[in-house]
Amino acid sequence: MPTIKEILQTMDYGPAPESTKEAQAWLDQHGRRFGLFIDNKWTEPAETFGTFNPADGSELAQVTQATNEDVERAVEAARSAHPAWVAMGGHGRATVLYTLARLLQKHARLFAVLETLDNGKTIRETRDADIPLAARHFYHHAGWAQLQAEEFADYRAVGVVGQIVPWNFPLLMLAWKVAPALAAGNTIVFKPAEYTSLTTLLFAEMCQMAGVPPGVFNVVTGDGRVGEAIVKHPTISKIAFTGSTEVGRLIRKATAGSGKKLSLELGGKSPFIVFDNADLDAAVEGLVDSIWFNQGQVCCAGSRLLVQESVYPRFISKVKARMQTLRVGSPLDKSTDIGALVDPVQQQRIHGLVESARAEGCEVWQPAHETPAAGSWYLPTLITGASTTATVAQTEIFGPVLVASSFRTPGEAVQLANNTVYGLAACVWTESISLALDVAPQIKAGVVWINSANQFDAACGFGGYKESGFGREGGKEGMYEYLTLRAEDARPAAPLLADKGRADKAKAKPAEAGASANPFQIDRTAKLYIGGKQARPDSGYSRAIVGANGSFLADVGEGSRKDIRNAVEAAHKASGWAKATAHNRAQVLYYIAENLAARADEFVARIAAQTGSKNAEREVQASIERLFYWAAWADKYDGLAHQPPMHGIAVALNEPVGVIGIVCPNENPLLGFISLVAPALALGNRVVAVPSEAYPLSALDLYQVLDTSDLPGGALNIVTGSSDELARTLATHFDVDAVWRHDGSEEGCAEVERLSSESLKRTWVGGAKGRDWFDAKQACGRAVLQHASQVKNIWIPYGV
Repeated sequence: MPTIKEILQTMDYGPAPESTKEAQAWLDQHGRRFGLFIDNKWTEPAETFGTFNPADGSELAQVTQATNEDVERAVEAARSAHPAWVAMGGHGRATVLYTLARLLQKHARLFAVLETLDNGKTIRETRDADIPLAARHFYHHAGWAQLQAEEFADYRAVGVVGQIVPWNFPLLMLAWKVAPALAAGNTIVFKPAEYTSLTTLLFAEMCQMAGVPPGVFNVVTGDGRVGEAIVKHPTISKIAFTGSTEVGRLIRKATAGSGKKLSLELGGKSPFIVFDNADLDAAVEGLVDSIWFNQGQVCCAGSRLLVQESVYPRFISKVKARMQTLRVGSPLDKSTDIGALVDPVQQQRIHGLVESARAEGCEVWQPAHETPAAGSWYLPTLITGASTTATVAQTEIFGPVLVASSFRTPGEAVQLANNTVYGLAACVWTESISLALDVAPQIKAGVVWINSANQFDAACGFGGYKESGFGREGGKEGMYEYLTLRAEDARPAAPLLADKGRADKAKAKPAEAGASANPFQIDRTAKLYIGGKQARPDSGYSRAIVGANGSFLADVGEGSRKDIRNAVEAAHKASGWAKATAHNRAQVLYYIAENLAARADEFVARIAAQTGSKNAEREVQASIERLFYWAAWADKYDGLAHQPPMHGIAVALNEPVGVIGIVCPNENPLLGFISLVAPALALGNRVVAVPSEAYPLSALDLYQVLDTSDLPGGALNIVTGSSDELARTLATHFDVDAVWRHDGSEEGCAEVERLSSESLKRTWVGGAKGRDWFDAKQACGRAVLQHASQVKNIWIPYGV
């Protein structure tokens, strides 16, 4: 007689199909032809294209291909609607967002079925994950709208926002972007993915029902040409994009120098790390949720399985056994685990990558399943034996394909986890909380899930490091993406830049009589400062610095690409600065301020000699105070502990960005330098600074101050020379994590943004405008700290 276990093993799920009656009726109601949604009105369909059911290839509807003129009308509607939407106030916007949340819940089943029909993902995922979380975002951001006047008093809405989302989570990505944008008071031109526009069009109907004013939310459908028109539109103030890293690079280049705010949530190759003390059965279930959720078409999918060597064979056996039980079939069947891929093009791409792994000698394993004859399908796949440099180990496959390898020690696990250009998410499985909390901060990713996978909530920010993009969605940090500091509106016009030509020492006026009594007037060559030591420039050239009265002051080294390379290398060697306690970093900044104060008179004389400023004493005093200010922040810029709707917490850590290249302003050469360098150091970044090209001596005179202030060698490196040439080198250096440029050069700032697109490093540029470095609202505050940090959310379940 068979045992209960044997009986259960032979049992199978019966079919449990979801009805599509209401969704089909909604499509029929529109004649299965959709126009655009502009200014709360539907346009007549013009040129259209088909949207198809990936599960069987059948056409669902015809959707309009928007033109540049359509985008122009949508932007004009949004621009016209913006003042009234802002004037409605936080409470007025909160009521609209709340109504949208309620309508999403009321029509949840219609949205879920329509999403499954259009996307191919299973009804269980759309019904139980996508739609509830979309509603949660509107509820959560209704709260931020209500609290905006209190919590964001120093900020205003950006203006008209262009938003472009992918096809893998059509409605959920809409909610992630639309909810905070509306809460902050922005108006929107929204482009859904070409493959999956239907739930966005249904949401537009909900906007009419919810009383969203005309022009506040506009939808333009179509292919990449529509997205390009949105990105390049001159009066759109912010672009929010989720999609591939390749397109993200193009958008970064297209927006360079435009002044547009930009957030990019891009690709990933996320590690799923299993230690030998993990609950292996639970980890297998987590792996299913991580890589085979939504057919692996998830940017944060745990597509790289890293298992500790001692349990690797056993864990792989468990994974294969579990893969055999995964049900591949109709997405509308409630017992299906894996649905259809979005399009045959995606199926062909995945197949090509898997076959490349087979050609490289990897083992490719799939369960013995049949797939439906029609539609776009791909079986869950496990690849073993791939090297760390194999294509499938480095490329985002974006399908149900898992690449597995082993590691020996936690240190090796971290090294393998970080061996990618991406940095979106990671999973860590271990029963040791100390091990988990030791490893998680070392992984260069914006989200780390401990003993869980693919946990999301509106209260918790989501976004990546490195080539996974920048910016966050969700949480308070997600709100900042759609706000602008009011102080930015008060910035002065660009300062007059000093002549950047090489000064002729021979034609410089001799020092005035009696000047030799001043130690700063001694004829000398000021060297670079790299790795805590003075260094001669690799070029062998120097440049004469002439004072305000035309007298020769000193020679400074002409830094080059090799000097930047050496400085970046020194900065990376100084990684201990990032690991130092915040208290220690604060102490060092206090020491720098203390030692600067002791030599205040010398610095006053130097500033006056270079610039002719009559406020030199004020600038030095302000610099000392600015150092105290950022020292004070060093151990007070704490993270948060979120309490999402799960049995656990999500800890948001403010981590340093890494190595930051900073091009400093010409105005206020000491205060401008310290106002940028000090906050970066306070949060544990290492800095390669290019001081004022016109007046570099104030920064170079800091060498002795730094040497006597316990600042580790390499934490701050100073390279003098051409701002344009050195900024160009910093922007193209793949081991520099961010570049700041605030010297008032509009063309130079645009170039930094454009060149940074190759590595997708973060940038903070001043554009053509200047900045009042004495004004705390323009030069201080949390906004600066946000540029000097990146948020990592670590999800920690408990009691399970």
